[in-house]
Amino acid sequence: MLLYLLLAILQTNINGQIDPAHCRYPLGMEDGRIKNDDITASSQWYETTGPQYARLNREEGDGAWCPAGQLQPSDVQYLQLDLRQLIFLTVVATQGRYARNSGNEYARKYRLEYSRDGRRWISWRNRLGSEIIMGNINTYDSVVRDLHPPIITRFLRLIPVTDAIHTVCMRVELFGCAWQDGLTAYSSPEGQTMMAPGYPITPLNDSTYDGALERRKLSGGLGQLTDGVIGQDDFAQRRMYRLWPGYDYVGWRNESLGPGFVEMEFQFDRQRNFTSVKIHSNNMFSRGVKIFASVSCAFKLHLISEWEAEPVEFHTVLDDRNPSARYVTVPLKHRSASALRCRFYFADTWMMFSEISFQSATNVLPTQRPPVLTPPSYEVNSEVSDTTQITEDRTTPSKTGSPEEGSTSILIGCLVTIILLLVVIIFLILWCQYVCKVLEKAPRRILEEEVTVRLSSSSDTIILQTPPVPPRVSLDPPYERIFLLDPQYQDPAALRNKLPELSQSAEASACSGGYAEPDVTLCTPHQCFQSSVPHYAETDIISLQGVTGSNMYAVPALTVDSLTRKDISVAEFPRERLLFREKLGEGQFGEVHLCEAEGLAEFLGEGAPLPEQDGRPVLVAVKQLRADATSNARNDFLKEIKIMSRLNNPNIIQLLCVCVSSDPLCMVTEYMENGDLNMFLSQRELESTLTHANNIPSVSIADLLHMSVQISSGMKYLASLNFVHRDLATRNCLLDRHLTIKISDFGMSRNLYSSDYYRIQGRAVLPIRWMAWESILLGKFTTASDVWAFGVTLWEIFTLCKEQPYSLLSDEQVIENTGEFFRNQGRQIFLSAPPLCPSSLFEQMMRCWSRDIVDRPSFNRLYQALRTFAPHS
Repeated sequence: MLLYLLLAILQTNINGQIDPAHCRYPLGMEDGRIKNDDITASSQWYETTGPQYARLNREEGDGAWCPAGQLQPSDVQYLQLDLRQLIFLTVVATQGRYARNSGNEYARKYRLEYSRDGRRWISWRNRLGSEIIMGNINTYDSVVRDLHPPIITRFLRLIPVTDAIHTVCMRVELFGCAWQDGLTAYSSPEGQTMMAPGYPITPLNDSTYDGALERRKLSGGLGQLTDGVIGQDDFAQRRMYRLWPGYDYVGWRNESLGPGFVEMEFQFDRQRNFTSVKIHSNNMFSRGVKIFASVSCAFKLHLISEWEAEPVEFHTVLDDRNPSARYVTVPLKHRSASALRCRFYFADTWMMFSEISFQSATNVLPTQRPPVLTPPSYEVNSEVSDTTQITEDRTTPSKTGSPEEGSTSILIGCLVTIILLLVVIIFLILWCQYVCKVLEKAPRRILEEEVTVRLSSSSDTIILQTPPVPPRVSLDPPYERIFLLDPQYQDPAALRNKLPELSQSAEASACSGGYAEPDVTLCTPHQCFQSSVPHYAETDIISLQGVTGSNMYAVPALTVDSLTRKDISVAEFPRERLLFREKLGEGQFGEVHLCEAEGLAEFLGEGAPLPEQDGRPVLVAVKQLRADATSNARNDFLKEIKIMSRLNNPNIIQLLCVCVSSDPLCMVTEYMENGDLNMFLSQRELESTLTHANNIPSVSIADLLHMSVQISSGMKYLASLNFVHRDLATRNCLLDRHLTIKISDFGMSRNLYSSDYYRIQGRAVLPIRWMAWESILLGKFTTASDVWAFGVTLWEIFTLCKEQPYSLLSDEQVIENTGEFFRNQGRQIFLSAPPLCPSSLFEQMMRCWSRDIVDRPSFNRLYQALRTFAPHS
């Protein structure tokens, strides 16, 4: 069974769509595979600064390409490269003119133009519509830029941009891989917008299409269907670049297209023998979206010939049970063509595609095959059908053998490879089991031995630092190794750096009581517990493994001991009076349910912390431990009950009663009728005349400030008890009808917010976008790290939760950014000021994100400051 699974995985990799994260190979400027004849320019200053000298890390001629004269803002000078074949271009790296420490010219900004045929030139724009790419800040560093979206092209122009009169010089390297699909253009009806009650407006247009749009039809270009990024199962969710719901999909509504099908035409660079086409299609049938019912593809041998009479038809098996998006593979029966026309027939109201890729072999003679641009030192995993042709281009057999001998050698090689892979898989399984046991016993921390330091800053910029000495002397060729560890860029001088020691200021902050586990060798007990510094958690933290995977609070050991020695003082509620309404979420050891509690008000008596019911049933949240939970989880559950029974604050969810006389163990807490703050705010707009006139749900700035004050009040109370929440966010703040907020801990257990958590080894989850740098890198959770999360929570509130924090960064880039906070070299990325946020309030947020713990305000200070903004709170 394992062997069949392995073969299935290998087959999936062979037939998979191109992956931009791994298509990052140098195309040959530095090592000379791109020839001088293929590098031209609009002008050059001298013969010794011609375009042939624009090679990264090379010091030939006078060190770089320099256009003639000083460049003015209105000038258009360019360096042009002919790559001799279609390339999937993902990365551009640039340098200035170093010239053995005598150069002082570099391009601060530039833009790109590209062409697939050498005639029609297209200006590249990023996903936000900007043409400008930020370039170099000195003459010797290599600045590497990811292209989002990537470019499919043969010709490329780099055009320096200046804001004033400057002398400009450039050296460059390009990264990508061969575009084996051969697709040069597709045409289709324009994508449409889905508008449904209760759901966000979802534009399903092809927003990166580089062709023409005429009469609601796209033609002559490529776009999101060929960018290598597949859409999610839930198309309305925002993904890594978080632009708008549905961004990854192009979709059409059945009723708007008269024939009942979507017709698309595909043009290719040359005649090809097509084996199949793969279409990544959404199947969220609960929203009226299904994969296509059938497809009919016609073929054209030459672009000027007629469509052949006999099409290839394929009927899909519709799936009304699994809503997952999936690739649908359509066999094309080895038909030869240079163009295809496919009609995709609707199976429901909507049809949505995110990627289309073709598998084929080119119909050209061996002597006509273009070279494949892959570095000779790499093993490249090809993803096209004509693997034999690529192998012939890269290797030359030393002698001729019979087909039987070749087949036997290939079979033996495959068997040996499979056996080795099985050994590796067994080793990895055993290793993962060991690691998972470790993860169960301790919070995840990234140790010095584990961390690969990666350089990251805004807009996917990586600056590869080299000392100001001639690069050919001091620097190994960086692009021979840049992709060996993973697709993220590494420091070329040391691909696996160790984390440096804490800076002196960080050590001082630890001595000032900032960390949960202070090093007693750094200071005396008197110094470590000075009353002049913020009162943060200063003792060992006890982490209870609660129902949802972690408990609501991380509690100092001394506090736990004092609390758990006391008896439970919470009343036992008859469990038969709890009526199930909805499952809010689940974790490793239990579930959280929304229930009605019959007669709870009378059971608790006067003074019970219950909202006004007006005759309606009382809603409560019930944490229930699974019957098969471990004994440790059971003990932790009882400890959590004892701890929560001591909490009494109007802005903290309160434990009302328990059901512990029999299994399953339950604790009953408050639940607020308006749900969580994230959902509440994301469904509202800022209060205005327009919202009043159109009866649009809205909130005022005063409401937002009132909410902020309440959260700070609840956190001030927890900090006074030396409790650490560890997961403060709007998803963990509940509201009643009067906008009263109570802090809870249900967010981690709810599938709705699964994208807010970063999963490690398939088990541990961390809310990294809300976590302080020391929590991610060093595993330190303190009240100071809660202050950091509070700053992010304020940012959420004043963006009305319309966007996830660091929405333009992937999870991996968020973790890399914490390394910049650690190094403290001024390259860390901060959340930008929300438009609704007063500048003085944003200054408070920035103080919450101070690198050093002692520079962050206490919750008491934050509470007092926020009350000045909202004096009536």
